[in-house]
Amino acid sequence: MGSGRWNPDDWDRHARTTASTKPTAAHVFTSHGIQPELDPRSVKMRESRDSAANPNSTAIIIGLDVTGSMGMLADTIARTGLGIVFQELIARQPVADPHLMIAAFDDIETSAPPLQVTQFEAEVDPMTTQIEKIFLSHNGGGNRYESSSLVHWFAAMHTSIDCFEKRGRKGYLFTVGDEGPTPMISAARMRTRFDNVPETDLTGSQMLDMARRQWHVFHVFINESTTWPRDEREIFKVQWRSILGERLLVLDDHKALAETIVSAIQVNEGADVKSVAGSWSGDKSVVVARALAGLPAAAGVGSAVERF
Repeated sequence: MGSGRWNPDDWDRHARTTASTKPTAAHVFTSHGIQPELDPRSVKMRESRDSAANPNSTAIIIGLDVTGSMGMLADTIARTGLGIVFQELIARQPVADPHLMIAAFDDIETSAPPLQVTQFEAEVDPMTTQIEKIFLSHNGGGNRYESSSLVHWFAAMHTSIDCFEKRGRKGYLFTVGDEGPTPMISAARMRTRFDNVPETDLTGSQMLDMARRQWHVFHVFINESTTWPRDEREIFKVQWRSILGERLLVLDDHKALAETIVSAIQVNEGADVKSVAGSWSGDKSVVVARALAGLPAAAGVGSAVERF
């Protein structure tokens, strides 16, 4: 998928319509259960393919926690974030021809739809139509982690991307949430939710390593949660840093999520952290600078190489 091209005029019309007719997330996300076209059970493969409009496609996955404390993430992406990601990547050109897939994850221990996945798209209408079909379950398990590792597993086992298969350049994968990493998902539990599942239990670290073969993997930790006190959030950060190192991005304001994602891609492609953060206006510059603080300045290796 992703054969079309992003049109900023189409996005502006969509954003204006959304703002005027859909004042709350409940007006945007009206699904009362998982939609078949987003259900991984009916998806053998999500494909990011080169096309005449996008001859050098770059696959990008944004995985959003859609449990109760984080439901605003999908709303932010649908209203403003999608436009920022596409328009700034096209303007700044750290990578060519972005193709975006949104993955919505929940808690596999408690939720019937623990994962929902859109197609890879580069056009406004198919992308926004799919995003707005996401079911916001608001149903976390209270176990101090959500099933973000399902996004890693799906990316490793159920995506086919030309940027890697044709050019040896990894795609980009971001998960976003306010809890710790998934410690382990049992094969028995996977069988209750998905087809073609592993025969053995998998740890979160194992699923992360599977994804890293084709993807640059980051996690954006939302540090403004009212669900968890400060000491709990510090523990979560330590847990994420132990498996991701520099690629843990701590974000103090979820409204700067899109800018942080674009900036992380820029830095991974060789841009200077300070210059990238300073390119955003107002408070966004400060928030992005804090989120990028752990990344090395001017890595300069491009997306063909895994730095760690």
